[in-house]
Amino acid sequence: MRMLAIVILVGFVTVLVADEPNRNPFRDGTGKASPAVPATPKSTPDVKPEPIKPDPIRQGPRVVRASEVGVGRLVPDIAFADITGKAGQLSDFKSSKLLVIAFTEDGCPLCKKYAPTLAAIEKEFDPKGVEFLFVNPSADRPKQSPFSGRYIHDQEGKLIAALGARTSTEVFVLDSSRTIVYRGAVDDQYGLGYAIDEPKNNYLKAALAEALAGKPPVIGATTAPGCELSSEAKPLPTPLTYHAAIERIIQQNCVECHRSGGLAPFALETYEQVVAKRAVIKRVLADRTMPPWFAAPPEQGQHSLWSNDRSLTDTDKSNMLAWLAGDLKKGNPADAPLPRTFESGWLIGKPDAVFQMPKPIAVKATGTMPYQVVSVDTNFDEEHWVQAMEVQPSAREVVHHVLIFATPKGAPRGAAEAQGFFAAYVPGNNTLIYPEGYAKRLPKNATITFQMHYTPNGKATEDQTRFGMIFAKEKPQHEVKVAALAKQRFSIPPGADNYKIEAKMPFVPWNARVLAFFPHAHLRGKAARYDVKFPDGTTKNLLEVPHYDFNWQLMYRLAEPVSIPRGSSLTYTAWYDNSDKNPANPDPKRAVPWGPQTYDEMHLGYLEYVID
Repeated sequence: MRMLAIVILVGFVTVLVADEPNRNPFRDGTGKASPAVPATPKSTPDVKPEPIKPDPIRQGPRVVRASEVGVGRLVPDIAFADITGKAGQLSDFKSSKLLVIAFTEDGCPLCKKYAPTLAAIEKEFDPKGVEFLFVNPSADRPKQSPFSGRYIHDQEGKLIAALGARTSTEVFVLDSSRTIVYRGAVDDQYGLGYAIDEPKNNYLKAALAEALAGKPPVIGATTAPGCELSSEAKPLPTPLTYHAAIERIIQQNCVECHRSGGLAPFALETYEQVVAKRAVIKRVLADRTMPPWFAAPPEQGQHSLWSNDRSLTDTDKSNMLAWLAGDLKKGNPADAPLPRTFESGWLIGKPDAVFQMPKPIAVKATGTMPYQVVSVDTNFDEEHWVQAMEVQPSAREVVHHVLIFATPKGAPRGAAEAQGFFAAYVPGNNTLIYPEGYAKRLPKNATITFQMHYTPNGKATEDQTRFGMIFAKEKPQHEVKVAALAKQRFSIPPGADNYKIEAKMPFVPWNARVLAFFPHAHLRGKAARYDVKFPDGTTKNLLEVPHYDFNWQLMYRLAEPVSIPRGSSLTYTAWYDNSDKNPANPDPKRAVPWGPQTYDEMHLGYLEYVID
């Protein structure tokens, strides 16, 4: 597999290069770099990003990795009686599109504040097929309910235990198969030690809208500041069967690629397909090559810093290996999750606009091909804010990468590249979906330009790539931008097995919040990291990738953005193995400069940010 640097960086790119003139590194397919003084090889340091520490006085919701807190698992069919004495159980709601289980408590001040908000959300979503179940775990039995939905007094803590609820303000969204699709806060209007006039993030409403549209919520879990809950009840164990446990793990972590029409070479959509590939699955789980994820793991007991962390949780991994080594029980079909659907093949859902290259490009069987550049006018008479986007080659097997540029109509090609690319494709990364309030700006009457890099694979074919976008319903609070820390002048010595290269931005000119990182190198890439030095002289490691894999161009999206104040400095460091110990090395006897081809190298550390 060959791929270039340009992972999914949708938006206008500011190239931030301390040691070089500001220029776009992807000007053409023949650019050469001048040699630089070799850096001193150095061992890759073992430094981990610092865990996020909440303010001890003021605490609002924090985004957390969904799979670490049970999103995606089956909830047992708990029986209950509401305050009117009517008996029921969770399976009573299977005819509903979604079920919201909201905890609330008379003695919690935050619950009192959130009662009108929950009632308004209940009224808004009830006509859309969403039912609500309210749970009060207080010691005293409530006499009446302020809500329309069924109201439960859970003094024994059965639902607390079944859901793993942590606070009195937490809400859970279950689909009709009793699978958790969201858990966390209602919104961020109220928290510990603060209150604001309007919420900045409507977590529950966004999750409901996305789940009703058949899409996993962009934010699947948050913390929910409130009064802590506890329960003496023991949660019912989930059966270790395919339908109750394994199918959900496969859905969450595998079928995005391992499905009919997906990027992977085989599908894992059925019990029979999973059993047939059990030996392969055991191997890739054991050596951690699947699911692909290369950021340094969090410290023991700490949550992952990354909302899109692809690695299996310890629980999911142990359950998978135990099931694969056991009797491969299929289980009760009634425990099966709802099948994941991919509307018209689009991972982002049905796009609002799709632009396709006007005619297919012929890709020859052998040799190399220069970049192919094709432009399409949008003819939009107003600007649009793009919240989700996806690039889809029709012949993925020969597409090395795709760059999408979006420029005002009539702008020269050089202007497009100077401003940076708007979207991109490499195998394993072809979508970007922003949460509510974040989007990229598409100018009115913009021209969409496809820059195509093909790698012939022995069979002549054709490709007609398309690009889909979903627009934000209103102008976002935050315009997302992209910057690059790059060094283009270097020469990796022949045989060097741990060659270090740095790119720096010595002065950040804005108060910014970093959202995500996109490190890139080619076949000799070995490890990478980002660091910041704050104006007060303190330093912090932002991302550590101890084992870089060129075959996967991954985005590392922070669960909580990192604030970078004006006057800070940023450093992107990567290490390269140009020795014969590197089995992917095309030529260990060659001094390697910057270049667009995979037998050359690149030193690129992209980061996505918003300006405060």
